[in-house]
Amino acid sequence: MQTLKELYKIGKGPSSSHTMGPERAVKMFRSKFPDGDSYKAILYGSLSKTGAGHGTDRVIIDTFKPHKAEVVFDYKETDLFHENTLDLICFKNKEEVGKMRFYSVGGGTILVDGEAAAQVEIKYEHNSFHDIATFCKERNIRLSEYVFMHEDSDFKDYLYTVWEAMKNSIQEGLTTSGILPGGLAVERKAQFLYNQRHIDESLSTRENRVVCSYAFAVSEQNAGGGTIVTAPTCGACGVLPSVLKYMQEKKGFTDEDIIRALAVGGLIGNLVKANASISGAECGCQAEIGTACSMASAALTELFEMGIDQIEYAAEMAMEHHLGLTCDPICGLVQIPCIERNAVAAMRAINALSLANFLSGTRKISFDVVVKTMYQTGKDLSYKYRETSDGGLATMYK
Repeated sequence: MQTLKELYKIGKGPSSSHTMGPERAVKMFRSKFPDGDSYKAILYGSLSKTGAGHGTDRVIIDTFKPHKAEVVFDYKETDLFHENTLDLICFKNKEEVGKMRFYSVGGGTILVDGEAAAQVEIKYEHNSFHDIATFCKERNIRLSEYVFMHEDSDFKDYLYTVWEAMKNSIQEGLTTSGILPGGLAVERKAQFLYNQRHIDESLSTRENRVVCSYAFAVSEQNAGGGTIVTAPTCGACGVLPSVLKYMQEKKGFTDEDIIRALAVGGLIGNLVKANASISGAECGCQAEIGTACSMASAALTELFEMGIDQIEYAAEMAMEHHLGLTCDPICGLVQIPCIERNAVAAMRAINALSLANFLSGTRKISFDVVVKTMYQTGKDLSYKYRETSDGGLATMYK
């Protein structure tokens, strides 16, 4: 598995696969063909189906500036290695002088056709939760210690930067109001949720309101093109920071505690990325929100210093109850149902924490099994429900 720096990326929304990935592809392509006088991008699969709503064409054109770039949406080609495929072509004096094919595989990560194996730097020798848990139990170490053993010496500093960016996205989302761009006239609701105390508010009602306001804040920042952290993607970026921020405020956890939690949450996300997918275009929203909920659940159980089996149970439970979740964004925008899903998944992560505290010894399904199940389920989903906006809410809403 790769470094968690490839999972946690700080960047602008609204989509890790549709904006951050293509932006990175263009920068790589321009570095290889810097002398072109014009460029062309051809988008395939989900990139073509929902690229306009996600702003893929805009980010490609902006990144190629000051040179002219044409973006073509190819809706016909279906025989693709990955659902998010793009070709970049360089021209000089109207003659083609270079061409590369890229795959945007989720979380802002890109692969170059024919070079995939050479691009992966292995940081972790284990590729399953079972093997990692065995390694840790034999040495009597926590999962967070396992992560820090395998990352570079500056990794903790990187996670502090990630945590600051997460908190900033919450703060900015809570202090911004208005209508999100894209034409759906979706109103930002985070500020309202945070300030609108219920007339008869219990502690549990307040928890729900505050956690959801934080999740809305980050997700709305993402939808508005603001800076967020992929966790594991832009579309699911609100789940993990919302629960960590709330628990830090409620229980007084230190930033050092949060860094441990981020390490464990990232490890869970990395396992899904390595063994299945975190791409909604490949496996539906279960791959994004489901993974984010697993990451948040594992992070919370680490935060409360629960055992490895409890951490696994929380992460497994969170993923299991997102199985089959479709990715059907209305108008291809990361707004409906994406923003609300972040809030719902955040509360589900807290529920998983509570259950794992009591029931981890009774579980039958391992985290590794549920990840394999998610991947198979995602591949079995109709293409209509894998970020194409050809089915579900995307077609029912008028």
